[in-house]
Amino acid sequence: MKKQLITLKVNGEEHEVGVYPHRTLLEVLREEIGLTGSKEGCGMGACGACTVLVDGEAVLGCLTLAMSVEGKEIRTVEGLAEGQDLSPLQKAFVEHGAIQCGYCTPGMLMSSTAALSKNPHPDEEEIKKAISGNLCRCTGYVKIVEAIKAVAEKEG
Repeated sequence: MKKQLITLKVNGEEHEVGVYPHRTLLEVLREEIGLTGSKEGCGMGACGACTVLVDGEAVLGCLTLAMSVEGKEIRTVEGLAEGQDLSPLQKAFVEHGAIQCGYCTPGMLMSSTAALSKNPHPDEEEIKKAISGNLCRCTGYVKIVEAIKAVAEKEG
């Protein structure tokens, strides 16, 4: 099997990479492009640690073939901050203690970002539904929900 040259637009930058057809977006982001914020938790699409945005939609990087997203806008956790300034959601996660070990945090941030872009003022149940595909073994979700809710309320 031969590598194929594709161009991925990640966080506003184009990356030309040679990939095997079976390689996942997560593998290419981490190993070829060097963006290691997205994590592989389970490799089966059950934990959400690998969540990234593709054309604004939250997708699981471990289940998405890299070749299938050529020509689409890909955004990773590294693309949330503007320079040294954290996004409001990242700031809220810090301020509300929503980060423990940090392994699930990138996926939580990306799922939350996608959800808030569709519904900037979700209620608590909508927030819980938005992050329901993201597992966290440390926080119990309370502080994560509080952080997302704080951003939703501030933006209003």
